[in-house]
Amino acid sequence: MRVWLKMLMVLGLTLAILVPLLMIGGVIDERQGYRAQAVATVARSYAGAQAFSGPALIVPYEDTWISEEKDEKGVIKRVAHREQGRWTYFPGKLEVEGELVPRERRLGLYKVLVYEWQGKAKAGFVANIPADPVAEPGMTVNGIARTIGKPWISYGFADVRGLRDPKLRLDGLDAAVEDGLGARDGGGIHARLGAPAAATQLKVQTELEFTLGGTESLALVPLGKDNRFSLRSKWPHPNYGGSFPPSSDSIGNDGFRADWRVSSVATNAQRQYLAGVTLPTVGLSGRGDEGPEAAAEIGSEINAIQVTLKDPVNVYSQADRATKYGLLFVLLTFVGFFMFELIKQLRIHPIQYGLVGLALAIFFLLLVSLSEHIEFGLSYLIASVACIGLLVFYLSAVLRSLPRALGFGAMLVTLYGALYGLLISEDNALVLGAGLLFAILAAIMVITRKVDWYQLGASAPKRREAAVPPPLPERDAAQ
Repeated sequence: MRVWLKMLMVLGLTLAILVPLLMIGGVIDERQGYRAQAVATVARSYAGAQAFSGPALIVPYEDTWISEEKDEKGVIKRVAHREQGRWTYFPGKLEVEGELVPRERRLGLYKVLVYEWQGKAKAGFVANIPADPVAEPGMTVNGIARTIGKPWISYGFADVRGLRDPKLRLDGLDAAVEDGLGARDGGGIHARLGAPAAATQLKVQTELEFTLGGTESLALVPLGKDNRFSLRSKWPHPNYGGSFPPSSDSIGNDGFRADWRVSSVATNAQRQYLAGVTLPTVGLSGRGDEGPEAAAEIGSEINAIQVTLKDPVNVYSQADRATKYGLLFVLLTFVGFFMFELIKQLRIHPIQYGLVGLALAIFFLLLVSLSEHIEFGLSYLIASVACIGLLVFYLSAVLRSLPRALGFGAMLVTLYGALYGLLISEDNALVLGAGLLFAILAAIMVITRKVDWYQLGASAPKRREAAVPPPLPERDAAQ
């Protein structure tokens, strides 16, 4: 029965180690929050996550007419009416390209990835201006007078603070660029054209060159009938998101290049734009979470493509993933101790179990604190060597043998090496983790396949004391 009590004790100590592991997880979450604040601070001082839409051709007009209406007393009076409206035209072909030049900005301990997009947008418009309206009989006294105002080409930017040196050419001629006309037109920039006549065709070729600064993420809205986007960068870790995947892309150590081709029939962007939504809602998590659904995501308001320059080694997300395996580390070590107790008849005190568990837990805190100052891989190596070295030194006395302690050290080296492989291999993390667990279970089963658990669990029989023979009777001295 003592064996089962020992097993319950080991299980209880394993669960008790969850407390420091959860506390370390709380520290990691707190540091992630500080990094998110650093990202937000940089975005406020530089420029936030960017989005680009346009161009769109806006043609304003005003209709005026006079009608005869009866007042409350039945007297016919002439009433003047004025109605304003506008026609919105989208380009037949939209081509957007450019290079994202990444840079790092530091705020205390934290690095925030920003970029400058050296962009170029070409578009062509063919706008058929409607003819003057014809009044219905009895609607007006002298018909409807329509005045067509000066159209404008509108471009939308999520954060115009990052916009520098915009150069716009209309039909090959330089055009004056003005501030945007408000949120309805994207809050970016616009350029005026001459007023067209009714029932005519307005053709415009536009070309905009600019530099746009932003933080981590860029979104592009496909407003044309035929949209072709091309982005490239020397940053080798892009994360594609939004409503459309790339038509083609290449990623290497020298950077990435991605191309999109989106038809208007495959997106609702034009209808969404006409409904008043001109730019996608792009947010920054600041946490560097892996996966397209975890990084700065585009909202559902308008269809767009998105590219995020991902930090491949976010120390907090990787440390958080590592702590999820902390309980497994402790459990395997305790199981190893338990095997030694049963097979080698060693007695290990619960306090010794607890100290070893705490040493395994403190590894993750060392990892986070070191990785804020030096490279993650080197931090992992230093923290693991320190913890394994301490445990080997301690276990050489607990297990009463240096070779046994070195054997445990070799097991821990294998576990830490496997964990590092899981952290750096996101795509294969599940299969590697499942394979590791299977190998560990198989090893335990092989080692204990001949153990007689009933015999080990039985109480040791009490030793019977040897019977002492009675003393011989003394002979009579007279004999």
